Amino acid sequence: MNDNSETSDRPHGEFGAGAEAPGDTLWSSDPQKAPEKPPGKAEVYDRILLDIVLGVLPPDARLDEQGLAESYDAGLAAIRRALERLSLDGLIHREAPGCTRVAPIDAIEVRQILEVRRLLEPHAAALAAEYASPEDIDALGHVFDGAEAAIRIGDYRTLLLMDHAFHVRLARASGNCALASLIAPLQLKAARLWACAMAAGQGPANQIAVDQAEVDSHRAMVKLIAMRDASGARTATLRALGGVRHDVDRLSSLAAPARRQDVQPMARA
Repeated sequence: MNDNSETSDRPHGEFGAGAEAPGDTLWSSDPQKAPEKPPGKAEVYDRILLDIVLGVLPPDARLDEQGLAESYDAGLAAIRRALERLSLDGLIHREAPGCTRVAPIDAIEVRQILEVRRLLEPHAAALAAEYASPEDIDALGHVFDGAEAAIRIGDYRTLLLMDHAFHVRLARASGNCALASLIAPLQLKAARLWACAMAAGQGPANQIAVDQAEVDSHRAMVKLIAMRDASGARTATLRALGGVRHDVDRLSSLAAPARRQDVQPMARA
């Protein structure tokens, strides 16, 4: 998939005061939707999390608290709280006082995460086929609205957000809150490798066909859930994750240790 998103041309060093914060969308797939007020602590966490997953804050980049505060239009307290949570999530590393870096992508960890997802998500899909409400099913059916347009222009940002929203909604539709709380962070960590590949132009030659097939497979899962076919939903989810396993194996070289990058504040224009 080609990267035609608005953040694709930004050098990795521009994560300071003047850098445009692509996390303005939070977890919305609408790139034009900006917040109406300065973000709270939870929103700052969501926005930095999104940028780490998308690779806008690249692996091993050094993060400057003051620069992040200006870039995300947030207070230092909110930035520090977000970084604390991200550290607990394993997405950033605190190496020393004042030295914080984005965690590298570890292909072995991604494979292990996938193994756990293959245990959890088919079961969640089967539960959703039994317990999802009509509202849950309707929401799942609309997650990929507009996906074809995103595929045509290579908007991997929107597709990634759609995919994350789908898996979160599916997990919640299972009716098992503990299960849902496990699936969402695992899916995000695994998505980093895929997003890194798209940003590096490392998708397959038939990326458009691959993307469409993945969207179609997710829609097929919704149909099985709507039919209350628990066995079919379980099998379809396991099959979809098999494709993810192939991608992880193919892209493992992208998870090699990267050259360290310091994040330098930029002057506002």
